[in-house]
Amino acid sequence: MFDHGWNNYMQHAYPEDELNPFKCTGRGSDKYDPNININDVLGDYSLTLVDTLDTLAILGTQKQFEEAVDRVIKTVSFSQDNKVQVFEVNIRALGGLLSAHMLATDPSFNHTIHGYNDELLHMAKDLADRLMPAFLNSKTGIPFPRVNLKRRLVPPSETTETCTAGAGSLILEFGVLSRLTGDPAYEQAAKKALKAVWHRRSHLNLLGNVIDIQTGHWIHTASSTGAGIDSVFEYMLKAHVLFGEQEYKDMFDQAYKALLLYVRDPSGYLYRNVHMSTGSLMSYWIDSLSAFFPGLQVLQGDLDSAIKHHLVFYNIWRRYHALPERFDFYQKTVDLPYYPLRPEFIESTYHLYMATKDPFYLEVGEMVVEDLNNRTRVPCGFASIGDVRSGRLEDRMESFMLSETLKYLYLLFDADHPINTMDSNYVFTTEGHVL
Repeated sequence: MFDHGWNNYMQHAYPEDELNPFKCTGRGSDKYDPNININDVLGDYSLTLVDTLDTLAILGTQKQFEEAVDRVIKTVSFSQDNKVQVFEVNIRALGGLLSAHMLATDPSFNHTIHGYNDELLHMAKDLADRLMPAFLNSKTGIPFPRVNLKRRLVPPSETTETCTAGAGSLILEFGVLSRLTGDPAYEQAAKKALKAVWHRRSHLNLLGNVIDIQTGHWIHTASSTGAGIDSVFEYMLKAHVLFGEQEYKDMFDQAYKALLLYVRDPSGYLYRNVHMSTGSLMSYWIDSLSAFFPGLQVLQGDLDSAIKHHLVFYNIWRRYHALPERFDFYQKTVDLPYYPLRPEFIESTYHLYMATKDPFYLEVGEMVVEDLNNRTRVPCGFASIGDVRSGRLEDRMESFMLSETLKYLYLLFDADHPINTMDSNYVFTTEGHVL
């Protein structure tokens, strides 16, 4: 499956950012009809290539990994006159560069590259320097959501509203970059942003979904484990694992306790959208991004909660042979019908299997493999599902299909892989990169 997606990207799409699996062509930034769904992510820097580097090392061959690293070094530039989202570029491109650099230089991973001279690390620093202007004129320390990479500035018309995940999910990549380069500025900026968001939590220790970076006031007050807020919890806990600093664990422990108390429903299965100040229910849907949370609960050591929470998404997948973007748990119907090949459900399945070795999770993985092959595989790659009910497909294969979805599936079935047996404090970022 990976070879099918990767080979078609390289044959039909590279050097563009993504593969259009219907047209067998590439997709880059949309300069003529700009929209944030495309241009927040795609910036004309061969995104799928960069995002997939560590996947090539983990489930490809050393030759493929070395060739891809060499190609990135020789052909990729981030000096692009495009406005991109700081969060997306951080997790996909910066994380991809840092992970590949660590794999190429750390003998414990067994993927060192002879003659490699830290070029990816230099590229990561260059990219981060282009993202840093997002922090400069913020009164709270929370970064502007978007920057122009070539001009190294926040566009004058840029909004001051940003989602909680975008503001608080930079610390892993920026922190690792600081540790590798010896320049503390990146880690300091990301840590200040995370603490600025956490400082504005409600008296219930709940965070809202969208905040104004200049006033610090909450724009959208829904608290959940899903879209717009999800990875902030992930980065609190994983920053503690990676860097060993207790304050990150203290943040997470308080946040997690509040989630169990107010966001989780009395059954213990559902995690809902509630008002951050009252805990009252705000909507009747859950979204597919929150399917990552059982995996985080495994890392926290709360296996019982993880097992129950995972079953919600398992039953939705089993019903539709994919996860709709939103599901109405009250009416038990699809709210938003598309599935863009997201990894979160597979990610949690992987972590639960590694923790329990229960063969049920291998059966879940087999179900996912079968459904992806039967429903999304096309001659030039894998296509997103536009409607999980009808099976209608859309002409897009996002980079996370190769960087995350297929990586977690592969690792699920290869229990003896060095990544699975290594006694180390490495973590997977929210884009599935190994740091």
